[in-house]
Amino acid sequence: MKKPLFLLLFVFLCLQSCQLGRTLIYNFADIKDYKKFPSREIQTDSSTFVFPQAKNGKVPKFFTSIDSVKIPFDEFLSKNKTVAFLIIQDDSIHYEKYFKSYSRESVVPSFSMAKSVLSILIGMAIEDGYISSVKDPVTKYIPDMKAEAFADIRIEHLLQMTSGIKFNESYLNPFGDAAAFYYGRNLIKKTKNLKVKNPPGTVFEYTSGSSQLLGLVLHNALPEDISISEYLETKIWKPLGMHYNATWSIDQEGGIEKTFCCLNARAIDFAKIGRLYLEEGNWNNRQLVKKSWVKKSIAIDSTYASPGFYQYQWWLPTPNGVFAAKGILGQFIYVNPNKNLIIVRLGKNHGDVDWMEVFISLAKAY
Repeated sequence: MKKPLFLLLFVFLCLQSCQLGRTLIYNFADIKDYKKFPSREIQTDSSTFVFPQAKNGKVPKFFTSIDSVKIPFDEFLSKNKTVAFLIIQDDSIHYEKYFKSYSRESVVPSFSMAKSVLSILIGMAIEDGYISSVKDPVTKYIPDMKAEAFADIRIEHLLQMTSGIKFNESYLNPFGDAAAFYYGRNLIKKTKNLKVKNPPGTVFEYTSGSSQLLGLVLHNALPEDISISEYLETKIWKPLGMHYNATWSIDQEGGIEKTFCCLNARAIDFAKIGRLYLEEGNWNNRQLVKKSWVKKSIAIDSTYASPGFYQYQWWLPTPNGVFAAKGILGQFIYVNPNKNLIIVRLGKNHGDVDWMEVFISLAKAY
C-alpha cells in the first residue's frame, strides 16, 4: 500500500474509533457538532405553543458598547458571531432575528445549557419517585462506583458543582477530561473512573464531570425501558408544545446521553424552557415542575460552599432573581422575572462581548 494512502486510512480509522484522533481532527466544539455524534430523537406533539408577535414591539435599533460606540443592533449581533437572537416579553416576541444563513428551523447545540435542562429532569424524577432526595448519595444509584469517596457525594453536591471530583474542563487539551467526555465513546466507564480531590461540599468548581455523573444517576434511576431523551420528551418536550423535534447526542449507538451538553434544538424551543421556569414550573395552568423545586434551583444558597452566582445547574448573574442557562460558545437562555423577559442568544462563539452585560443592558429598556 502506498504511504499516503496508508496515512489517510490510518487517520480515518483513528477518527472513527479513537478519542484522541477525533479531538485532534475536530479540535474544538463547534455549532455543527450535532452532526458528528449519534443521538436520540425527541419528538414534539401535534399541539404547538406559539409566542405571538408583540403588537407594539420594542425592537432595539442600536446598541451602545462600553466604550460608547453606537452600532445598529442587527450589525452588532452579526459582527459578534450570533446566529439567533430572541427577545420575548409578556409572552410576546419583540425581536427575532437569524444570521449567518441560519433561520428559525436551524438546529443549534445547547452545549452546557443542557445542564439546566438536566436539573429540571432531576426535579421531575424526584417528584415521580424515581429519586428519593437530593440528599441521597450517588452510590445509591451507582452502586458499583469504585472509589469509596463517592459514597460521601450527594446529588445536591452535583447540582451545586461542589462534588469535589477531579476534572479537567479544558476542551483544548486532547488528553483532558472534557475532551474525553465530549469525543469519547464510553461515558459510563469514564464517569465511573472519575477521582475525588476535595471533600464534597467544601469547594465550588464548575465541571462537566459533575453533570455527567448527575446524568448517570438519572439514567440508572429511570426504568430500564426509559432513556433520558424519552423522559425529556414525555415530561417537557411534548407538554411544552415545542415547535420542532430535537435530538440529544449520545456517546455511542445505544449509549447514554451527554447530559453535560449536547441537546440539539431551535432557539424558539429553548425560549420555552425559559418560560417554564419564568412561570415557576407552571405551563398554562398545569404544574409540570414542582414550584418549590424551581425556587430552590434558582435561589442563592451558600449550602455546601455553593457561591452566590450558581445554583442547581443554573447561573445567577445578578442578585435580584435573574437566572440563566449558558453554553460554551455563547448559547444563552436569560430570564428576568421582574421584567417578565426571556432572551435567547445562540452563536458560533461569544464574539468580543460579555453577553450577560448585554442582556442586563437590554433589560433596562423593557
